Amino acid sequence: MPGGTLGAGLRGAVLLARGQAAGLALIDGSAEGAAKSFQVALFCLPPFVILRLLSWAAGTPPGGGYGMGLAAEILGFVIAWAGFALASLPAAEAAQRRARWPLFIAAWNYTNVAQYALLMLVGGVPVLLGLPDTVAQVLGLAALGYVVWLEWFVARVALNVPPIQAAGFVLMDLAISVFVAGLVARLSAG
Repeated sequence: MPGGTLGAGLRGAVLLARGQAAGLALIDGSAEGAAKSFQVALFCLPPFVILRLLSWAAGTPPGGGYGMGLAAEILGFVIAWAGFALASLPAAEAAQRRARWPLFIAAWNYTNVAQYALLMLVGGVPVLLGLPDTVAQVLGLAALGYVVWLEWFVARVALNVPPIQAAGFVLMDLAISVFVAGLVARLSAG
């Protein structure tokens, strides 16, 4: 295993983001490596907060105020991140891929950095440049499609499952995200 470091994991994520399964070889797929990979959530939190602030600036601010809204969003970020990791373990066991789950969750964690980088680019640049809403919406839709594809690709290659099973992991993550978004909306309303 090459290093098992943050740098190696991020280099692996870049390869995965380009559709190259060889990126998995750079990611520490041990239980310890999977646990260490959660540190990337700290790198994804600032872009997450920036995207929320940009969204509020361009639309409607949270009903309960910015402080309550931001607290609810950060809580939702943590719940969604940990929730998918926890929910994916029994799903991997059901797919008879328990032994590959640490590699999958580490790869999923690292590729979240690539996803947030793309979302920052697509979500921030149109707002900062004052581009029309239509351009921002088209770019946002394209970014969402790519993010869904990337998660599907990571599930497929890291768990070594058929495409339909990989789609099940993506749908589970989306369902958790929708549930958490509803919870956050209720909390941030005040």
